[in-house]
Amino acid sequence: MTPDQFNFLRAFLKEHSGLVLGEDKRYLLDSRLNPVAKQFNHASLSDMVVALKRPGAQKLSDAIIEAMTINESFFFRDMTPFDNFRNIMLPHMLKERATSRKLRIWSAAASTGQEGYSLAIELLEQKSKMSGWRTEILGTDLSTEALAKARAGAYTQFEVQRGMPSNLLMKYFKQQGAEWMVAPAVKSMVTYKPFNLLKEFRSLGQFDIVFCRNVLIYFDRETKADILQRMAKQMAPDGYLVLGAAETIIGLSDAYKMVPGVRGLYQRSADKAAIPAKAKTTAAASDRWKAKKATAIPAVKPRTARPLRAVASSSRTNLFAKNR
Repeated sequence: MTPDQFNFLRAFLKEHSGLVLGEDKRYLLDSRLNPVAKQFNHASLSDMVVALKRPGAQKLSDAIIEAMTINESFFFRDMTPFDNFRNIMLPHMLKERATSRKLRIWSAAASTGQEGYSLAIELLEQKSKMSGWRTEILGTDLSTEALAKARAGAYTQFEVQRGMPSNLLMKYFKQQGAEWMVAPAVKSMVTYKPFNLLKEFRSLGQFDIVFCRNVLIYFDRETKADILQRMAKQMAPDGYLVLGAAETIIGLSDAYKMVPGVRGLYQRSADKAAIPAKAKTTAAASDRWKAKKATAIPAVKPRTARPLRAVASSSRTNLFAKNR
């Protein structure tokens, strides 16, 4: 594969999937696209690139994007986001949505479905508090192969062992041969559909909570900022955004605010009334301290300047010099 062809593939992947490959990632193209070239009967990656440039190469295009998409996922991944979902996000939504009793969650870059089903299980575990509620979880991904597995809801022993607590496994899965099948009660709560994060989000509707973890790290700065801004427009004024441990909004978007003391959790900043209680308390305490400070210091009457003695002047100067 020539340097021009390598650069063509890099530009193609960035345009169609947002994936950014550095000069040092040529080995990824070799390892992941050589099987695609063989599948389409091309003798080499160079021949495949030539074919990709021809009209009517949609199937080849889809196969290349599919092969380059990272589909790593497991149940209750990193656990902390799900603890925050249970202890911070859900209590807020139960209070603020008490009248409408509706909750919409988006699992962006849902991969093979473990995140969406983990969220569904969390909601079922809280069913005593959510009687009469209408909940919807939408999982989207660019990979049609990953989504097919998510819809099937069938996982190997190895896959369910990665993060799924044994008590929840026995409660919400049924073993069939060598696979574990997601229970119908869980499966019915999640809808999976193909979607490209580079496309317009308006067709997806509004969400109360968005999980967008471990996908922004593959985009360049401009693409990250664009996705975050467009995502904010599809969120409720008090909606929550969950990012991966290695991701941040800092320097990318002012549409969110960090939830104090909670890593990776953000809330829409449009509605200041929706700031979490901890943040409100801190802000109120700060305001009271400022007011107290302003009123506690009495006005000082100006004094007539008097010449200082030489020894006092020398002593003060030395003190400043020592502590500078």
